Amino acid sequence: MLTRTGVDIDALDRDDPLKARRELFSIPQGVIYLDGNSLGVLPKAVPERLAEAVRSEWGESLIRAWNAHGWIDLPQRVGDRIARIVGATPGTVTASDSTSVNVFKVLAAALALRPERKVILSDNGNFPTDLYMAQGLRDLLGQGHELKIVDPEAVEDAIDESVAVVMLTQVDYKTGRLHDMAGVTAKAHAAGALAIWDLAHSAGALPVELDAAGADFAVGCGYKYFNGGPGAPAFLYVAARHLDKVTPPLTGWMGHEAPFAFDLDFRADTGIGRMRVGTPPILSLIALEAALGAFDGVDMQVLRTKSISLAELFRAEVERRCPDLVLASPRDPHARGSQVSFRFEHGYALMQALIARGVIGDFRAPDIVRFGFTPLYLSHADVLAACDILEEIVTTRAWDRPEFHKRAKVT
Repeated sequence: MLTRTGVDIDALDRDDPLKARRELFSIPQGVIYLDGNSLGVLPKAVPERLAEAVRSEWGESLIRAWNAHGWIDLPQRVGDRIARIVGATPGTVTASDSTSVNVFKVLAAALALRPERKVILSDNGNFPTDLYMAQGLRDLLGQGHELKIVDPEAVEDAIDESVAVVMLTQVDYKTGRLHDMAGVTAKAHAAGALAIWDLAHSAGALPVELDAAGADFAVGCGYKYFNGGPGAPAFLYVAARHLDKVTPPLTGWMGHEAPFAFDLDFRADTGIGRMRVGTPPILSLIALEAALGAFDGVDMQVLRTKSISLAELFRAEVERRCPDLVLASPRDPHARGSQVSFRFEHGYALMQALIARGVIGDFRAPDIVRFGFTPLYLSHADVLAACDILEEIVTTRAWDRPEFHKRAKVT
């Protein structure tokens, strides 16, 4: 199958080193799923593993399962599996809580390491929950901290000796713009600041090298490219060099050195365990652990190469066929994550029309239609078929129907 520009789709899919991974996922018939950057597809291993955990581990072992089935070690076990994917040393990542809560924890810990500085630097492409958590922590501390928000392109020039923490999302959730983690982190360190990275739109989608980049802290979620299910536990990373100095701001019993000693005074656990808080959500962690099996043996550079191929095919075809859609993502594929976004005045209605035809992406206000590309289960044929449907909807104005303009709570 050739595109009008001569791209051999059949050859690309035939030679795809990741093509067998598609069989690990339950993809609904008639659906082209371009929203894995919001909620990943169900891995086939998850339902059976969850059923076993519910029926046998919870149902039969009951409280004994904490020891008999290793429930107590799940946060660290899952954290170590994530560590491999994000370029971190084992023992520096734990799976726990939500991304928002983890932002609070690592930001508070980072500010405590730079008590003489008061500026938290971020950009206006950061995911809003990160900014909200920074605002709330600033107000809670009441120590004169300032949240300084600049354009993404202005971040490096804004780093100076007043900055305590540079807090950024590596891949902009709207546009897909990709920050240079190593470069920004080096600039922060040169000014005496610390760097926190939100990996929600990069972990599992492209090579992330936390240790090599010198990152100080990081957070990320389990339900996007990791396919851990809605509301899957998030994760956080603390560089090994900080682990013995970090003071956890939320001192829950699971962060205690000896939780079952039931001491009345808190003593932080050694290592990353000190950043845990309450009882872990076991069933959710089991689902996430099973989902991560899809990454076993995957070379993240190979995954990145396919990601760029899929996204570039989509970008080129949409720009050629649908001139009313304006590219919102960087044109350089190496300057963006695994997504492509376009601006369209009636973006919400357009996305609803696409979803009605089985092409699932999402909409981000005010006018962005966003398409994510998950190399583990997407093919180039999928992408071309999605472009065919998009072109038809735009050309015929099929999006301009009352039902497609009606806003739902979740967009």
